[in-house]
Amino acid sequence: MAVLTGLAPEGVFKYFEAICGIPHGSGNTKMISDYVADFAKERNLKFIQDDSNNVIIFADGTKGYEDHEPVLLQGHLDMVCEKAEDCKIDMDKEPLELCLKDGIISANGTTLGGDDGIAVAYMLAILDDETIPHPPLECVFTVDEEIGMLGCAALDMSPLKGRKMINLDSEEEGYFLVSCAGGVTATAHFGIEREEYEACPLKVVLNGLKGGHSGVEINKGRGNANTLMGRALYLARKEVKDLKIVTIAGGLKDNAIPKSSEAIVVTKDPKKLIAEIEKIEKIYKNEFVTTDSDIAIKVSETENSLVPMNEKTTKNIITALMMLPAGIQRMSFDIEGLVETSLNLGILKTNDSEVTMSYSVRSSVESEKNELIDKMTCLAEALGGNVTTMGAYPAWEYRKDSPLRDLMLEVYKEQYNKEPIVQALHAGVECGLFAGGLPGLDAVSIGPDMTDIHTFNESMSVDSVKRVWDYILELLKRL
Repeated sequence: MAVLTGLAPEGVFKYFEAICGIPHGSGNTKMISDYVADFAKERNLKFIQDDSNNVIIFADGTKGYEDHEPVLLQGHLDMVCEKAEDCKIDMDKEPLELCLKDGIISANGTTLGGDDGIAVAYMLAILDDETIPHPPLECVFTVDEEIGMLGCAALDMSPLKGRKMINLDSEEEGYFLVSCAGGVTATAHFGIEREEYEACPLKVVLNGLKGGHSGVEINKGRGNANTLMGRALYLARKEVKDLKIVTIAGGLKDNAIPKSSEAIVVTKDPKKLIAEIEKIEKIYKNEFVTTDSDIAIKVSETENSLVPMNEKTTKNIITALMMLPAGIQRMSFDIEGLVETSLNLGILKTNDSEVTMSYSVRSSVESEKNELIDKMTCLAEALGGNVTTMGAYPAWEYRKDSPLRDLMLEVYKEQYNKEPIVQALHAGVECGLFAGGLPGLDAVSIGPDMTDIHTFNESMSVDSVKRVWDYILELLKRL
């Protein structure tokens, strides 16, 4: 028996439960894509299904709305597949086991996929109900959003005529997302020159930091282990002048603030280096007593078979770590508390022939993102290196003039009798790619209340789904 039968809105929960019966993790979207395409076929709706499994469904405006401007509704088909250790469900092949308790929907031992299955359910329910008044609709179902917005990046947007878009991929009712950062991974490369040097090899380890997401948590003042390692080596070399780097590395993802960093160095005076590092640790503990109280930096003896970097290379690497831009660069003047531009040295590596420093560069203003790349390039080239970029995605810049946002605020205040919270995100979302591909796009992202998304504790509020449904229908009537 269906778990969600009897819940209102009936159509939304009918389709949400159907979606939960189809495995649709990121990278496994063919079945869910075919389900949506078959839905369109059965109702004689024009649709496009591309090779990436994205689907666009077109619906004419209802009576009296035929000549209105088309409106885009958008969400993604894929979900994050996580489960408890003792869960036996094969999420690549088996349906989710839904649970309903006290008005909260969850899944037994797995992620629920409310992110973004509820968007799919909303759109299908609207398209399936001929009694709902609406303008011409262009419903866009993208794939693989959770692993880099790959479907949206591959989507041919030329058939889309609408320039007002309601994205349904937010997880907190009453919050309107109106801007997001664009980004790029920028990697600075510095060649290595080595020379023999008879000295004591030592390992310097900096750890105990909290880390975090380099977009959402870049404003919390937490230390970056890689940049702090560069500063520590710079300070240490003021007294231990013969110190040379053998290898240096830290961090696993460019979009995560690194919690630890490690360097193997050589010096003829290990006692002095140990003493200097003890002083530096005290400085760091004082500076980060609030944000990273467990920070530690220690020196220990180690073995080393590699030839150290020469004086020039050692100096260049430390200079780059000290001088390349890092952290918050600019705050927004339009949205209070929003980080507008930042970068994070997430991955530091020593390879056979070079040291690489990979940064996640973010900005909600495209020109500021480009300026940061230029700054990195200028310094890298001055030190004999270069900068490469990959995975660029555009910013969704804040629109001071947004008729859609104005209407949505008006309708929200009428329905809820209070003001919504208008916010921006210092991370990438699909709206940024749509804004880049559809000049003049006016977009807002909304959604019902969900908690613990991307975990097996994920849940979604039935009442919130209903309120947001009523809100969407009123918006469509007014559009």
